[in-house]
Amino acid sequence: MGSHTRNVLTVKSIASSKSKKLRDGGGLWLVEKGGARYWIYDYTHNGKRRQLGLGPLLSVGLAEARARAEEARKLVRAGVDPIEQRKAVEKKPMTFGEYADAFVNAAVKAGRWRGAKTEARWRNLVENHAAALRPKAINAIGVPDVLEALRPLWGLKQESAEKLREAIERVLDAAKVEGHRSGENPAAWKGTLEHVLHKPNVLVKKKHHPAMPHADVAAFMTRLRETKGVEARALELCVLTAARSGEVRGAAWPEIDLKAKLWTIPAIRTKPGKEHRVPLSDQAVTLLKGMLKQRLNDLVFPSVRDGKKLSDATLGTALKAAGGDGSVTHGFRSSFRDYATEIAHAPREIAEAALGHAVGDAVERSYARSDALERRRALMQDWADYLDRVG
Repeated sequence: MGSHTRNVLTVKSIASSKSKKLRDGGGLWLVEKGGARYWIYDYTHNGKRRQLGLGPLLSVGLAEARARAEEARKLVRAGVDPIEQRKAVEKKPMTFGEYADAFVNAAVKAGRWRGAKTEARWRNLVENHAAALRPKAINAIGVPDVLEALRPLWGLKQESAEKLREAIERVLDAAKVEGHRSGENPAAWKGTLEHVLHKPNVLVKKKHHPAMPHADVAAFMTRLRETKGVEARALELCVLTAARSGEVRGAAWPEIDLKAKLWTIPAIRTKPGKEHRVPLSDQAVTLLKGMLKQRLNDLVFPSVRDGKKLSDATLGTALKAAGGDGSVTHGFRSSFRDYATEIAHAPREIAEAALGHAVGDAVERSYARSDALERRRALMQDWADYLDRVG
């Protein structure tokens, strides 16, 4: 066998061999130390022979060991010592983003949170709202960095801002416990941020979303259908299904069954944190078939610019373009709710289930369990037909 022979071993030969040292070729060896077997990569750098550990056989299989050895070979060929490279990487401090993601993953794995809703909220906070902090080394984050993340929301979306501050504080506290940081927590309110951020002294009242009267929605839909763009189509589905804006913007093809005329929104993407099944009217199916013809990726309504999820503001732009000034996207849920009561005379629990609301008493909960899909299907079809009247 020449010294350049590679990939000598097989999974079978490893399992059957009792030898303390097995050669795979190209510097890759499987050696026994203290009763366990480990992969090593044997190489020469600057005239010195060195050995790089690639992990135990228990957790690193043959294919993975070869891939790791190949990475190391590339470094050696480029004149880089893989051992020194590893030391440099290990010394590199963790970023806020890396630690925050690990913190959320650990909480999910440990079952620390009640449901998918909490996980979704946390991921949104650490991935989107704390985006400014993500690339920064976790051991170097100070008050100015925390303020940079909080100020765009503070006083405007106060509830979100306060949840973000708490999340950053908890992540930084955990990082300190695990030895990634030291000193005071720059996201603490008492004694730190209370001196630079002032809580709005007027209690922010929950605003009702301005809704278009249901009698006007048909005329609006006629204008909306003449409005070009993915945003307009997404808004159209919002109106037809009475779904939330985020649910529609995040809609993915694997959730949609056009044959069964059903859209199943997974729990992690709904506000109550429970799976929501949306029956699709004929009009909604036609709209979705049109989108399927121009499919780019898994998203039903990808942004034309980058193929990613549309932002919340884009639906508002489509709303204005179709002459819906004075109302908001979320308001169409109220338009539908009023229609369900005043025109369709639908039972309250059916209308509430159609909106994906968590319902109250025992009777309603039994409806929620069966989710009265066929009764809701009839209601959604009636609504779509109502919107097809010439406005």
